[in-house]
Amino acid sequence: MNALRNSTVQPIRSKNKIEEIKQLLKMQSYRDYFLFVLGINCGLRISDMLQLKVGDVLGKEHIQLKEGKTDKYKRFRVNAALQEEISIYTAFMLEEEYLFPSRKGVKPITRVQAYRILNDAAENIRLSFYKKTKDVAMLQDIFNHSAPIVTKRYIEISQDKIDQAIDEFSL
Repeated sequence: MNALRNSTVQPIRSKNKIEEIKQLLKMQSYRDYFLFVLGINCGLRISDMLQLKVGDVLGKEHIQLKEGKTDKYKRFRVNAALQEEISIYTAFMLEEEYLFPSRKGVKPITRVQAYRILNDAAENIRLSFYKKTKDVAMLQDIFNHSAPIVTKRYIEISQDKIDQAIDEFSL
């Protein structure tokens, strides 16, 4: 799966996988971790999340915004766990700052960068599973793919990688 190529995002159905991604992102960047946590808890589109500022979410029981794609207003409840995550993440931020600031100035990260962050984490988790088990058939079954080639494409095992593995293999 690569949302940048396919323009689709598949849901993560396993709570264990969600925890793995959260831990991976937390080690990488707290901003990236919070992007994922907010996204899975509020169901907003990335493009709408990126426009949020600290003042839009800090200390709020509800977050309200106008969705860019539909031009409709959306209001959703912020549960206690998410409120705590928001408080921790924004502790040293100003109310007028974007929640997901770019490292290159005061603007938020781009939608493409956000998708790349999340896709890379998801692919890393799947790839690490493959590297541990080397079992494409099991992954094919887990992801309900029709053929091993689909699974290989999904975890990005390219022909180059296959060729390299064969070149390095000898008995």
